[in-house]
Amino acid sequence: MTRRAAEIRLDALLRTACEVIAERGLANTRTADVAEAAGVSQALVFYHFATKDRLLAQAFAYAVDQDLTRLDAVLRSSAPPLAKLRRMLRLYAPTGRATSWSMWIDGWAESLRTPELEKLSRRLDLRWRQDLAAVITDGVTEGTFDCPDPAGAAWRISAVMDGLAVQLAVHERVITRRQIAEWIRLVAARELGLEPSQLD
Repeated sequence: MTRRAAEIRLDALLRTACEVIAERGLANTRTADVAEAAGVSQALVFYHFATKDRLLAQAFAYAVDQDLTRLDAVLRSSAPPLAKLRRMLRLYAPTGRATSWSMWIDGWAESLRTPELEKLSRRLDLRWRQDLAAVITDGVTEGTFDCPDPAGAAWRISAVMDGLAVQLAVHERVITRRQIAEWIRLVAARELGLEPSQLD
């Protein structure tokens, strides 16, 4: 196997592992499940990952890096702070597939017992809040937002989104995705001195 082929195969295995973890959960995912879903031998999985724990940790790290890459694209854009905020809220909000949020909720739970997963989930959580606070600060500086505490606002907005994501992933029919989107806009608007319609 060439180095390039090995890198491509590794990327495909990590993507597949993320899909399997989202469906089965971290605790219930076996290397055999990932191998079967990827259409490869279990030996090839162990070629890339020496242990099941290493596979799960690298898959979680891969998911974190994918999310951070999407976040970086928003932040690097030349869009004004309000446009960046809209994109960040859509990126983070639990309005897409619940399976991706299921993986994060599962990851948070496993982080209580697995230091490597805790480190990875903390990196994403803190990075998201820091970047959200930076966008809010930019919006305050240019006069678009009215917010005396950008860091606190970033934490409060994130906490509401995290809580709603848990409800959506665990109790799917309790609230709708539309309600979640409306409530996130309402909370963010109140924090930043905006009208909710400005965040549509």
